[in-house]
Amino acid sequence: MRIKFIRHGKTSGNLEKRYIGSTDEPLCSEGINELEKIKITCTGMLFSSPMIRCIQTAEILFPECPPIVINELRECDFGRFEGKNYIELSGDADYQSFIDSGGEKAFPGGETPDGFKKRCVEGFRKAVEICGCSGDAVFIVHGGTIMAVMEHYAVPKRSFYDRHTENGHGYDTVFDGKKIIITEKI
Repeated sequence: MRIKFIRHGKTSGNLEKRYIGSTDEPLCSEGINELEKIKITCTGMLFSSPMIRCIQTAEILFPECPPIVINELRECDFGRFEGKNYIELSGDADYQSFIDSGGEKAFPGGETPDGFKKRCVEGFRKAVEICGCSGDAVFIVHGGTIMAVMEHYAVPKRSFYDRHTENGHGYDTVFDGKKIIITEKI
């Protein structure tokens, strides 16, 4: 099964390096302009997070292919950090504790990293079941969602933060039902 994972286009929050997870923020004009220059084909099923930035990205990249929305593929709920950037959080004891934990500690008032990762993997499995292991698929999702699925399935094994990808980019992969092999970066 060939699978493309594409991170949604830029939002104003992305430009300002804000934690934008559960905030349903639309693409900004710069994000739209960048996506309109990308040429990618969708030869199978198209899956998306329910967040507007992902739906808009899918509509721009694949206007002929309506996405199947998988709720479990949404971004992490960053709780009290939502909508803020590292400058605004500097001096916050909870934020420093999160940083010191290597990103493993729960977000105050939000999701735990493990809970988020498990949810994303469940959403990926759900989509694969819908598609069937012989079909191709494109996933328009969030950076964190891609990192969670890759951490679980990709070989060689790497940590969550090692699979970060920029907005409008991602991975072209092959999935054999047990592991993901990255064939190229998009």
